[in-house]
Order: sequence, then C-alpha cells, then structure tokens
Amino acid sequence: MRGAYCILMSLEEKARIRIGALGTFDFGPGVYAYVGSALSGIEGRVGRHRRRAKKPRWHIDYLLAKANVMSVISIPTDRKSIECAVARSLISCEGVTVPVPGFGSSDCSCVAHLVYLGDSEVEWAIEELAMRISMMPDVYSEGA
Repeated sequence: MRGAYCILMSLEEKARIRIGALGTFDFGPGVYAYVGSALSGIEGRVGRHRRRAKKPRWHIDYLLAKANVMSVISIPTDRKSIECAVARSLISCEGVTVPVPGFGSSDCSCVAHLVYLGDSEVEWAIEELAMRISMMPDVYSEGA
C-alpha cells in the first residue's frame, strides 16, 4: 500500500542520540510520534524501520535504535503532501513539542516530522492521533 504513516513509539529512559548530520540531542522518556511517507510501499518502509539491525538511512532510524514501536497508523494515498499535512496537524496539538527541529523534514519546509507527547498514555495517544488524522480534510477528500 502506498501512502503516509505515523509511528507511535516509546522511549523508556532519557537518551542522548546522534541523529545523522542533524547532530546529537537529548531525548526525554515518553511517547513520540513520527510521520513519514512511503509511496513505494508502507509495509516495506515500516518493516525496515522496525528492524534493529540496519544501517541508518533516515533520521527515524537513529531514534528507533533506542525507542520501541507501539503502533503504526497507515494513511493510504498517492500524495506525498499528506505526510506534511499530518505532521503540521500533530505539531498543532496542545502540549506537543518538537524535540529536534528538522527531524524527518530535510526534503520539505516543515518544522519537523517528529513530535514529543511527553508521558502520555500510549492508548490515549493512538486514539488522539487516529482521530486527528481521520478528521483532516486533505487526507480523505475526493480529488484532493
């Protein structure tokens, strides 16, 4: 399936992580959400992200060396712009912060494609993200 995806992950303890050319950053424990796109196939891309043994290619690969994937929300689409629309929607959520400006957004003008949800309950975060995505007009509108 082609489209965008949102990975919800948990970091159990504080970690100092080098994120490729972006540099080294401190990540607090808690829940994070990352938005990406895979117009060649979500299953393959997310499967690669979930593997521990791999050469890091994307920013998310560095974080996932320490964090645990809790859930993945898939958004079927042929439009790469949906990735940015979802990231902007998540950034606008109350209480959400951007831990690393530029994370996952080196090929667009977004602030970042990674958000920090703090010590939110994972189940709450899954429901909130799924609801926000389902209500986005550019995700499911015809001809958009």
